[in-house]
Amino acid sequence: MGVLNVTPDSFSDGGDFFGADAALRRAEQMVGEGAAVVDVGGESTRPGAAAVSAADELRRVVPVIEALARRLPVPISVDTSKPEVMRAAADAGATLINDVRALREPGALAAAVALGLPVCLMHMQGEPRTMQEAPSYTDVVAEVAAFLEARVAACRAAGLAEERLIVDPGFGFGKRLAHNLALLARLPELARLGPPLLVGISRKSMLGVLTGRGVDERLPASLAAAVIAAHSGARILRVHDVAATVDALKVVTAVAAAAEGTPAVRGELG
Repeated sequence: MGVLNVTPDSFSDGGDFFGADAALRRAEQMVGEGAAVVDVGGESTRPGAAAVSAADELRRVVPVIEALARRLPVPISVDTSKPEVMRAAADAGATLINDVRALREPGALAAAVALGLPVCLMHMQGEPRTMQEAPSYTDVVAEVAAFLEARVAACRAAGLAEERLIVDPGFGFGKRLAHNLALLARLPELARLGPPLLVGISRKSMLGVLTGRGVDERLPASLAAAVIAAHSGARILRVHDVAATVDALKVVTAVAAAAEGTPAVRGELG
């Protein structure tokens, strides 16, 4: 899943693709590099980010989604928590909802049920503006798992089929470094919840803390985290650096196939 932020203030690429033409060029590049989904976001959810009105978010994402849906051969995801944005994005051509608030905003669950689109439910402790001030857990993995299970149950009860649900532990969303490392180390426990597991760890602050690198210098760390996540059961990786991540995943896939002794790998040289 390639990240396409059409925002002026996202932590990594804020302002880089703030307009339909630049966004379309970037999306086409990511698809050419191997992105299977393009995730369009119109509101930054970095720590301390200011809230964005529904009108502003709609103005940012709808023209971009319309352009991408006409031109790209892959699904378009909308990264939003607002029901009105979900509906407008679906009308524009989005076929996946990626919600950092797990459909907890008023009207969001009802909108998702009415649209019938697949939904990614993410765990977040607190709100983006304050989530990193004092995150606290007794057992972060158990608590994240319990939250995701509860949201999946709520969606099922409301009429969303479980096969349309994806879960995301929310790396960096109300979590300190130790919490993020515990989630990554015990990711197989979350992969066993049932729905496909999405991991978004690309260029995150935890990687900067570990390496001392700035946002634009975190590619090696992002690739290491992506490989660990894929090996641990993640089915979708939400990334900024598509080409490099695709190459890393080809190695993961080949090793997994070799471990299973599949004929395709046994018959190749190199």
